[in-house]
Amino acid sequence: MRALQYRHVGSTPEVVEIDTPEPGPGEVRLRITAAGLCHSDSFIMGLPAEQYIYGLPLTLGHEGAGIVDKLGEGTVGVSVGDSVAVYGPWGCGHCHACAEGNENYCTNAAALGIAPPGLGAPGAMAEYLIVDDPRHLVPLGDLDPVESVSLTDAGVTPYHAIKSSLAKLYPGSTAVVIGAGGLGHVAIQILRAITSATVIALDLDEKKLALATEVGAHQTIVSGPDAVAAIRAATGGVGAQAVFDFVGAQSTLDIAREAVAMDGIIQIVGIGGGILPTGFFSTPFGAAVQAPYWGSRSELIEVLDLARRGAIKVYVERFTLDEGPAAYARLHDGTMSGRGVVVP
Repeated sequence: MRALQYRHVGSTPEVVEIDTPEPGPGEVRLRITAAGLCHSDSFIMGLPAEQYIYGLPLTLGHEGAGIVDKLGEGTVGVSVGDSVAVYGPWGCGHCHACAEGNENYCTNAAALGIAPPGLGAPGAMAEYLIVDDPRHLVPLGDLDPVESVSLTDAGVTPYHAIKSSLAKLYPGSTAVVIGAGGLGHVAIQILRAITSATVIALDLDEKKLALATEVGAHQTIVSGPDAVAAIRAATGGVGAQAVFDFVGAQSTLDIAREAVAMDGIIQIVGIGGGILPTGFFSTPFGAAVQAPYWGSRSELIEVLDLARRGAIKVYVERFTLDEGPAAYARLHDGTMSGRGVVVP
């Protein structure tokens, strides 16, 4: 089969021919219908050799959707022909977190060598994908896999951050979304769908700010030196009860720290390398800082239900597998609006 792989540290990904995998006992093979690109992929491909831990060659793609193609011995719970989305943060299935469906916070995964597809295990940027257990598959039903595949990360990750902040998002509150790109434009829609907060979006790119307005932001602000003053002015000097930073650079974290209200919350979702000191003389009294990771299996089901209702929609650009390397280059350069999706 053909696959898009990262093969050498510091190189660009390339399309190669590899063996078609066979499912083992309890496993499922999918014929991939869509695979999403993510800044996390660019991040790991930018790591130096001494920090890279994901194995080589690595078939990319931790956002996947497909048709159940073949079942391993003893596999139950899905049927050949089912259209499904892949829940990416695989866990042990037995610890307390996994029992709650929070495999994104599995306490045993690292010790057991369990890795998500595309982030250690072979990913979805290929014609076929092996999924280790049917519990990591969520039915898509009549949802278009190309339009829905990004929800497995770009949907469930902001949803998890927002859902865990609901106590701060009461009527009259303000939520700031920093970065209106792949995850941010979905976060805006989720905020509008499940809260009554006023939503302010920040970005450097005017096109992304226009997209933010299109998907429901009440106000947009150009990110930069004047952003904090603009947020304070829009909130009567109080600040935002919740700030969701989908960039995570030092400059955006500084904005988040200065813009959050007392007793508010900052959710650092982006992996831009910034560090946010918290405590007295740094963050406002009562303000919390969290670094959420992905989301639970039940939250993915809820996100897909929001999409099924038409409450959220991912703006996607489609690419063939051969166009995958060029798509990653655009993602790295910041010239992609919405989310990129490879259709093998």
